[in-house]
Amino acid sequence: MAFLKRQLMMLLVLLLVPSLGLASRLKDISNFKGVRANQLIGYGLVVGLDGTGDSASSDVMKRSLGEALAKMGVGADTSRFQVKNVASVMVTANLPPFAKSGSTIDVLVSSIGDAKSLQGGTLLMTPIKAANQQVYAVAQGPISVGGYQAEAPSGGSTIQKNHQTVAKISNGGIVEQEVDFGLEGKHDLQISLNEPDFTTAVRMADKINDFLGSKYASATDPGSVNVQVPDKYAQRVTNLIANLEVLEVQPDVAARVVLNERTGTIVMGENVRISTVAVSHGSLSIQIDQSYEVSQPNPLSKGETTVIPETDFQVEEDKDRKLVLVPEGVNIGEVVRALNAIGITPRDLISVLQAIKATGALQGELIII
Repeated sequence: MAFLKRQLMMLLVLLLVPSLGLASRLKDISNFKGVRANQLIGYGLVVGLDGTGDSASSDVMKRSLGEALAKMGVGADTSRFQVKNVASVMVTANLPPFAKSGSTIDVLVSSIGDAKSLQGGTLLMTPIKAANQQVYAVAQGPISVGGYQAEAPSGGSTIQKNHQTVAKISNGGIVEQEVDFGLEGKHDLQISLNEPDFTTAVRMADKINDFLGSKYASATDPGSVNVQVPDKYAQRVTNLIANLEVLEVQPDVAARVVLNERTGTIVMGENVRISTVAVSHGSLSIQIDQSYEVSQPNPLSKGETTVIPETDFQVEEDKDRKLVLVPEGVNIGEVVRALNAIGITPRDLISVLQAIKATGALQGELIII
């Protein structure tokens, strides 16, 4: 029983203590200039398909297949090709930073013709290039669609799982050339923030200076921090980066409210504040009921049976809505509680926040997506 009381007291203390901003590691909110992946792209052919490849009208596939056969010493008249087991594809991949020759990378294969499915195919050897048109990797191997497609022999009925014209080859690319970038011997490092902010950049520079014991870092702009490499790290720059990227910095976040009117989603940052405003949100509901009455004439009359529609309109206005005063400087939790007190739904809250912003009382940026 005593143990339970102690646990409850600790929980109460945690609830009463105001929450502090959590710090993040440098590696999670920034990156070192030059240490990044590079995108690769290439054109290739997928063979071995079960009649689901490009149609006979695909000139690109025919020409590519003819060139591939010619390189292997096989001559063929491309105009007579009636091949449905081949598909022309684009091959893309990301070359990780410091990838070494001989290491493997994943590649993505996407059809560019009118192939129905790449299931069961094999990618022929395809060089993939960077933006400088140099070959950095070569891809080849059986592809994995991660699904299936089945069609009735008579046609018409088809069962499909996942997208059949995009596939992946795990470790299907072999790195042939390394990106020329070295760290050892560098005299300075450039740190780029993922979310540029003056306050965060200054805090990051101060944190680095505290760790190095002198003023080696400076915030050059809201998105960059320049770090001079100390003499003791001149030949151990990798060690310096490893020590810096685990330093914890509390990033500063701008006050923003993001609204998505299509889905009714509202996301508000903790720094959002509002000036003193009075809020009231009423609701008006209109209900229309339509019924039909049958008019039956007397048996001896010459009248006809007719159907007469009757419409009933009901208009209701919620008179329980109250005017709520929201004081200046309240945090986002108090704003939500105050607005919930007058029964505002999330979709209604979008209109209320837009109105508060229009009055100039919302101290933050309102973003509508």
